[in-house]
Formats: sequence, structure tokens, C-alpha cells
Amino acid sequence: MTKMENAYGLVAGIANYQHINALPNTVLDDARDVHNLLTDPNHCAYRSANVHLLLDEKATQAAFRQSLADLAQLCNQDSTVFIYLSSHGGRIESGSHAGEYILPVDTLCISDTSLAETAISGAEFTMALRAIPARKVIVIFDCCHSGGVGQPKDAAVTQLKALPETYYDILKTGRGRVILASSRSSEYSYVLPSASNSLFTTHLLSGLRGGIASEDGLIRIFDLFEFVQPLVTKDQPCQHPIFKAEVEENFPVALYKGGQKGVVDRDKSGFRYDAYISYVDVEPDSSWVWKILLPQLRESGVRTAVSGDVEEPGVARVVNIERGITQAKRTVIVLSESYMADNMADFENVVGQTLGIQEGTYRLLPIRIGAVDQSRLPVRISMLSSLDFQSSQRVEREMQRLIQALQSPLPHRQS
Repeated sequence: MTKMENAYGLVAGIANYQHINALPNTVLDDARDVHNLLTDPNHCAYRSANVHLLLDEKATQAAFRQSLADLAQLCNQDSTVFIYLSSHGGRIESGSHAGEYILPVDTLCISDTSLAETAISGAEFTMALRAIPARKVIVIFDCCHSGGVGQPKDAAVTQLKALPETYYDILKTGRGRVILASSRSSEYSYVLPSASNSLFTTHLLSGLRGGIASEDGLIRIFDLFEFVQPLVTKDQPCQHPIFKAEVEENFPVALYKGGQKGVVDRDKSGFRYDAYISYVDVEPDSSWVWKILLPQLRESGVRTAVSGDVEEPGVARVVNIERGITQAKRTVIVLSESYMADNMADFENVVGQTLGIQEGTYRLLPIRIGAVDQSRLPVRISMLSSLDFQSSQRVEREMQRLIQALQSPLPHRQS
């Protein structure tokens, strides 16, 4: 049977702290289920001996340190490392011990000093990750906030703030590092009523069980986040998982159903999406895209991928821009003055048009939602026919033309 031969894991869940108020037992269920799925030969297929599970009383500061040191010793550059943490975590805002901390089961929270001495500091965790030679490392945090609906996971630790997103930026330093967190620092991570797992881990498990289709029998890191993020936000609009990465490839993190070749939803021409929507996330562009454009495209069955860190549930969030544009039949650019001033938007439409030139096709499809100074339009865009959504009288007609274009075969240039 196929195995992830050179893959290692550390899974930790702490609910019943020795000196801090307990967390819901969902935390333990999350960690157990992640561990069991990682080591299931019919799913992720890590070797059981290579995945260390730390639950409650076993998840001491000393055990954390030893487990991280073991990973550094066992791995090589080609290894895959999967670390999952569900526990208390937070930040001391000021003083000599200011910084981020992961809280093992034996953490003392009498004072800032006691906490700093008995927890795992951000600096220590960063150094431990840097000591791991593997170039495919994913660290997953479901520990900033979590618990009952609306109840922060670390409410009992009053001197701690939520782990800030800057902490994840530091942790991802180094080649092949990916940090996945269940929510933004200003948000809670939720457990829905009667659920056996936290909302984030529910969808993480679903993706690893086979919710993410695969052509080559592997589940890759970008696909994992693109699967989890919109589903979490769909179920709880106030929770947005975040993704931080320093990677050069969309590396595999697990086997797909033990190595089975899955099926990616592609059309006969090999495209995963009908349209990649390139727009600028400022008003009024954002509202027009999310409230007018995307609902009508979805209702018509148009498969969409969207640029940027989208918050709309049910639409794929493309982590890798070039990959998303390549897998979409057309790139729809939402033209406005804001769009023309945005460097990332310019990059997206250049990629889309370059692909079309290389293939002899028309990949780029401009639509205008606001007045644009024609003299500022690059010739490569101004030469293309565009759809005009500026007039309310034209919106319905132009929307039908857009849908028809996206559902039609990719137009080719005349030789």
C-alpha cells in the first residue's frame, strides 16, 4: 500500500490545563481526528510511528520541546512536516516578556514571568521550526480563539491578546514554510452547536478525507486552503482563515485517499474555471463584484475563481494568481480608475494576455464598471472589445453577453 514515506507530524490538543481554565473537549476531538486521519493508510497515509500525538497531560512544555527537536533530527530537506496545534495561545502586549506564546498543559499564568518561563515563546517556536531541515512544512493553528459560539478560547487568560498575524509572518520565514490559522487575530474560531469538531477543523478534515479532488493522488497545500477557507466563511461569515507562505511550489501535504487518482472538475478543454475575476478590492468595485457580478455568474453556472483574499463564501480563493489564471478559460478584468492604478491588477491582466498570445487565443475579457481615461489604457487592453456596465439600462443585456462569452469556447485569433 502506498505511504507518505518521508513525512512526519506533530499533533497537539490541550483542553484540561493544570493551572488554566479548561477548553472544550472539542479541542481533544480535533487533535485525535487529525492524528487518526494523517495515519490512516486509506487517506493521508503517514506512517503511524512518524506522527507524534500530544494530548492534555502529555502536552507539557518539555514534551513540546522534545517533539520539535525530534522532527529536526528525523527530517531531511525532502521531508514533509505537518504540525497541528489546538490549545490556548496569545500575546503579552507589553513589558519585558512581551511577545507571542503557545501554552502547554503545565503553563503557569500567575504572572507574565511565570507564563514566559513555562510556555513556548514565539521566538523559541520560530527557532525550532528553522531547525527542521524539511522544505515542505505546514503549521496549522486552531488555537487563537475557539470554543462555544461567540466564546473566545483563551478568555481565561486575561493578560493575553490573540496571536497577531505578524506572528505567522515570522514563523513562515524560510523556504517551504506554510502557516495556516483558523481565523484572523480579531476574530473567534467557532464550534457550531452539536458539532464534534471546531468549524475550521471540520472542513480541514473533510478536505483531507477526499473533499479535495486530485489528478495525481496527492493533496497539495494551495488546494487545501482553497477548499477550507470559503467553506469556513460560508458557515460563519465572521471567521476568515488566513494563509501565510514562503514557497516555490504547490507541494503535497498528504495522499489523496491513500494515493487514488481523483478527478478535478475540468471541462472538455481542460479548464477548471470559466472565469478568473481580476478586480481591485476597494469601493465601489468590491460591492459591484460581490453583490452584482458573482451572484449572477454563479446562478448561471459559471465557474469562477477570484483574485485576492476574498470573503465571499462559496467562491474559490486563488492563493496562487498565475495558477488560477492558467486554469481559467478567460480572465475578466473589472475596469475602473482604481483598477488602472493597481499594480497587482496590472500583473494579473498581463499574465492573462500573455497566455493568450502564446496560445493564439483571446484570454482577456474587459468589462467597464466606471469611467476610465482611455488615454491611460494600455494598447493591449484598448484594442479589445469590452462590455459596458456603466449604464443601469445596459446591465442586464451586458450581463447576458458576458455569461454567453464565458460559457462559449475560448475564441482563437485569426491566422
